[in-house]
Amino acid sequence: MQNKKIDISKMNVVILAGGLGTRLSEYTKLIPKPMVSVCKKPILFHIVEHYQKFGFRNFILATGYKSAYIIKHFKKNKSFSEIKSKSKKKENYKYFIDKKKDSNFRIIDTGLNTMTGGRIKRLEKYLIKDDHFCLTYGDGVSDVNIKKVLKLHFIKNKIATVTAVRPPSRFGALKIKRNNVEQFQEKTNFFDSWINGGFFVFKSKILRFIKKDSTYLEREPLQKIAKLKEMVAYKHFGFWHCMDTLRDKENLEKYLRSKNAR
Repeated sequence: MQNKKIDISKMNVVILAGGLGTRLSEYTKLIPKPMVSVCKKPILFHIVEHYQKFGFRNFILATGYKSAYIIKHFKKNKSFSEIKSKSKKKENYKYFIDKKKDSNFRIIDTGLNTMTGGRIKRLEKYLIKDDHFCLTYGDGVSDVNIKKVLKLHFIKNKIATVTAVRPPSRFGALKIKRNNVEQFQEKTNFFDSWINGGFFVFKSKILRFIKKDSTYLEREPLQKIAKLKEMVAYKHFGFWHCMDTLRDKENLEKYLRSKNAR
């Protein structure tokens, strides 16, 4: 890691968990998408446990839509203990610890209509004191090796490292030349294409590229950083699945059940 020693257990992992999740309205009319159950466990905790497996212990949940539902879950779950702030200043977050897994959770309401970049900007005072932090979305599961993503981040020494994944196709893919179908592959990956799979590592200077609540991380900030040649991609060839729709949820559950059955 370029002679760079870092204590993973002290790194912040930001999970964006505040969106409306309208494409999964069958569930999200009542609960926030990160709390939708996949194999009897909210998808949020599948994500958290993946990071814990690699030694990460500090989590910041950037909530918004139905934030109170997430807080209520932590309060009701006996695994978590709420720590009240002794400061006389009014804090804008709830703080929980999980002693069994030696993990800390800050749940911070970053606004109902705040976009992905804006949510990160609202966390600035918690992120700016450290040189680097991890970030992912609250609706994507993967078996990506986070330590390898982190290693690439330090070797390349760029502002942003993104995990690139192959997009699972919802339709048959066709390879066409002069109107002739040269290849037909049903429900496979698109030909030679990569998409943003989340699971980022950022230098804290990413915050300089985010202006306001309405900023989408995936637009101006990352597009500008890419133009500056300050972004590198870790290519992940293994499992990755996001949960945008009911069909996505059903497919994800099938995969996890088959994995657990092995």
